[in-house]
Amino acid sequence: MSAALTTSAAPTAEDPAEDPAEPAAHDGRHPARAARWRFGLLVLLLGACAGSLLLWSPTDLLSGGLADRMPGYWFAPLFTLVYAVGTLAFVPRPALNAVAGLLLGIQQGVLLAVLGTTLGAVMAFALGRGLGREALRPYLRGKVLGALDRRFTDQGFRSVLVLRLLPGLPFQAGNYGAAFSGVRFLPFLFATAIGVVPTTAVYVVAAASADQPGSAAFLVSAGVIGLLVLGSLVGLWRAAAARRRAQAG
Repeated sequence: MSAALTTSAAPTAEDPAEDPAEPAAHDGRHPARAARWRFGLLVLLLGACAGSLLLWSPTDLLSGGLADRMPGYWFAPLFTLVYAVGTLAFVPRPALNAVAGLLLGIQQGVLLAVLGTTLGAVMAFALGRGLGREALRPYLRGKVLGALDRRFTDQGFRSVLVLRLLPGLPFQAGNYGAAFSGVRFLPFLFATAIGVVPTTAVYVVAAASADQPGSAAFLVSAGVIGLLVLGSLVGLWRAAAARRRAQAG
């Protein structure tokens, strides 16, 4: 009798409710589905940020008497926040930097523009890491993307710094590329804060000295901007040539 009870109580392979592989299958499906939902939310948020520019303009807000509307101690934090949200909405940084130079001059303009750029990068990194990385990780297993991911993971500070110093690379592309990779937050933060200084300063100085086109500050900054544009064009040309060679081979 006891043997029969023991046999009937034991789980059988035919009983699907007791199959130990079933919970694992559910555990494998639900995280992937949740990751896709989070990535969809990321796309919606970014689309909403870009679409909001139909209703407001960061450059108009920053240059439209913002300093006169707010108490002095609120101006710097609000300027930094508006600048950061502008970068998140894909407003070109040269336009925001030009407003900073025209409105604030060189010293304060460079400082607040660098702070706004860094804050915008941190916001984008947090969104990309929290909502998009898990969904895109399976696509980083290829030879090229896998090598890039390992480089960002092992040499995060240096890799992000190179991204920030490269002319012509879209700012948000660098933010989300880093967020989807394995780079840690602090190396990303410090490399961004240091790496954006040169290009930020160039555009701020050019805008701040635009009323004196013969000044050394304007001439030097305009020359550097020309070199940056030329470097971007050369980079695009080399990328297109490499793509054609790859297709031909």
